[in-house]
Amino acid sequence: MAADKAYRKAEQRIEKARQEGATELDLSNLGLTELPEAIGQLVNLKTLKLGYKFGKKGKPNQLTTLPESFGNLSQLETLYLNSNQLTTLPESFGNFSQLQWLDLMENELITLPESFGNLSQLKTLNLCSNQLTTLPESFGNLSQLETLYLESNELTTLPKSFGNLSQLETLYLERNELTTLPQVIGNLSQLKTLDLNSNQLKTLPESFGNLSQLQTLDLTFNQLTTLPKSFGNLSQLKTLDLTANQLKTLPQVIGNLSQLQTLDLTANQLTTLPEVIGNLCQLKTLDLTFNQLKTLPESFGNLSQLQWLDLNGNKLTTLPESFGNLSQLQRLNLNGNQLTTLPEVIGNLSQLRWHKLDNNPLTT
Repeated sequence: MAADKAYRKAEQRIEKARQEGATELDLSNLGLTELPEAIGQLVNLKTLKLGYKFGKKGKPNQLTTLPESFGNLSQLETLYLNSNQLTTLPESFGNFSQLQWLDLMENELITLPESFGNLSQLKTLNLCSNQLTTLPESFGNLSQLETLYLESNELTTLPKSFGNLSQLETLYLERNELTTLPQVIGNLSQLKTLDLNSNQLKTLPESFGNLSQLQTLDLTFNQLTTLPKSFGNLSQLKTLDLTANQLKTLPQVIGNLSQLQTLDLTANQLTTLPEVIGNLCQLKTLDLTFNQLKTLPESFGNLSQLQWLDLNGNKLTTLPESFGNLSQLQRLNLNGNQLTTLPEVIGNLSQLRWHKLDNNPLTT
């Protein structure tokens, strides 16, 4: 009964939009299980909302399919289909050649039709929280894409055509099952934000260094044991998160990341840090929690902009004399190390507001 009521309400809104020649229609939060065929009559529509809008009264739609007439809406520029139960999209989906914004978040899509590549004007595409295992080769035709959400799917690989997305600036691929990245990833030369959190990456391709505009990179919870030599080419990088990998050393090229402001290396297997760590003169936050560091290089004192430093859970027995040069340091965690004494220079940290020294065998 409730479904019938929602269907009738949708029919009424569609008819009203048809009579008025409307360019926008909102059918969100109606609890629809089926979309009326009459939707195909609204050939002037530019914006269609069939998803769930948080904070708005009503309940999510539960569309499992789209009517054949849906492909008639060839003037659409903005389409919301988030929070439905779609498992497939019709081939006619490729008719939306004017589409610039498409939200398909939180459906049950397993595949995309080959015609998906016809959406050549798309700038923002949200496919997160589906069940995609692959992307069609035609995906590379979406050459105008600037923002792409693919997190929380089941992707194991990316198509070779992925490298054609040369306008892409923001890419979210976290919580997939990627074990490798194709060499063509290096073609995404405009990329500024890349999230690869919670995949199964063991290595990165040498072409990774071509992402010279990258500013934010999240590689948390992968299985990386090394970083490629080209990593040092990421000269615009400001935030780098390598939490929970299997890094035992950092390459010398890490010292080239002169714009880096935040570096998180929590839960790796680092036993030493290279002297070039001191080149990261813009660094403000450094997290080295739960590694196996026994010493810090003398160059550590060059991190003169550092404000937050966490060395919890390492094996440090001493701190370098240069430690006193960290004049901007405000938060310091040395909990759980093997320090027996602190150097006199610790008194130079005049900006220190919070510190923790528990679980050290301090005698003085």
